[in-house]
Amino acid sequence: MKSRLRTFLLAAVATLTATGALAQLATEGMPQLDLQHTQIGAGMYRIDAQVAATPEQRQIGLMYRKEMPQHEGMLFVFERPAVQCFWMKNTLIPLTAAFVADDGSIVNLADMKPLDETSHCSGKPVRFVLEMNQGWFGQHHLAAGSRLRGPAFDPRR
Repeated sequence: MKSRLRTFLLAAVATLTATGALAQLATEGMPQLDLQHTQIGAGMYRIDAQVAATPEQRQIGLMYRKEMPQHEGMLFVFERPAVQCFWMKNTLIPLTAAFVADDGSIVNLADMKPLDETSHCSGKPVRFVLEMNQGWFGQHHLAAGSRLRGPAFDPRR
């Protein structure tokens, strides 16, 4: 009996690992803090952004964070331009999402409330979304039409 139970549990863990569900279960309730970083220029300001590039990383995003330094954010990178929609499920801090075109220009901004499941969408298809603490873009006089700089927006990539 013990042998069959052990075999079943090992098979279940292998299945969960193969589907990525184990990684999702392991991070449930915990922020992801180990993502790759990139530097983004915004006017004369520098942003240290974590990069969420896989479906799993994008799904978790900034969930469960209790705070984020003012100069930090998260850059969501998608495979191809599409209308991107974001919500704040399990996200504890107020954020602003900047929906960003391939050339780094901000298409539109959306202020989002903690734990609110209302969808906030890009005004046109984009591949990038940059989330920052709510108010950061306004404090730095950045709006739709402003251009961000950095490796992600380099046309030679």
